Amino acid sequence: MNPSSPRVMLLIDADNVSSDVIEQAVQRTMAEHGAIHVRRAYCNAETALKQQAMFKRLSVRPMVNLSAGKNSTDIALAVDAMDLAVAERPDIVVLVSSDSDFAPLVIRLREKGCRVCGIGQQGKTGDETVAVYDSFIDLQHHQSDRAAAAKPAAKRAPRAPRRAKATPAPAVARVPVLPEDVLRILDAVPELGAGGKIELNHAAERLRGAKLLGKSASSPKLFKKYPELFALTPEKTPNKVQYVGPLAS
Repeated sequence: MNPSSPRVMLLIDADNVSSDVIEQAVQRTMAEHGAIHVRRAYCNAETALKQQAMFKRLSVRPMVNLSAGKNSTDIALAVDAMDLAVAERPDIVVLVSSDSDFAPLVIRLREKGCRVCGIGQQGKTGDETVAVYDSFIDLQHHQSDRAAAAKPAAKRAPRAPRRAKATPAPAVARVPVLPEDVLRILDAVPELGAGGKIELNHAAERLRGAKLLGKSASSPKLFKKYPELFALTPEKTPNKVQYVGPLAS
């Protein structure tokens, strides 16, 4: 065998890489080795039908797998690769796939005396896949780029006229935060929150029940701690109390 013209076998996992990467892989292998003696693509029936024009143009023989089981296409490729390695005795086997499941096949083909090169699709190949091959390259998928270039640029909508600067809304007065003691008083005597005048004796009874006022403590003294919030009437001898502060938020 002429060492300047090695026998090259190209096996493609067509269910794993895009048609654009397949075309690049064939062209790159031809440019590097000058000839490809075996060209086969392994795929399901749907892919074979969809890519038949490309397979015909590249002189790639589709090997249709009708089994629906998991990894059935990979298994078909591996079995065929070993048969071809014995029958065709290739010097170089090029596997086009980003699948790490082919590691045992790569090792076995190398034992048969083949140099095993890998071609994968960029973004799909893991580091553990690259390491097992004698050489490995990732090819970028350009299909989406071409589609984007072919797509006409969308017309830009006319810019809306600038709106006049809105006048800021007047600030809303914020309700002050009430002291904790006042909130407890309003909770214990809810009638105060309604704004009505309440008998001091009734208010004191409620406050003592809520343990806000001692048995002998004076309720007017408690309310006088917050003169801006509670009004006692009459002034000299008060017997009623009224809440005059803001509502609790």
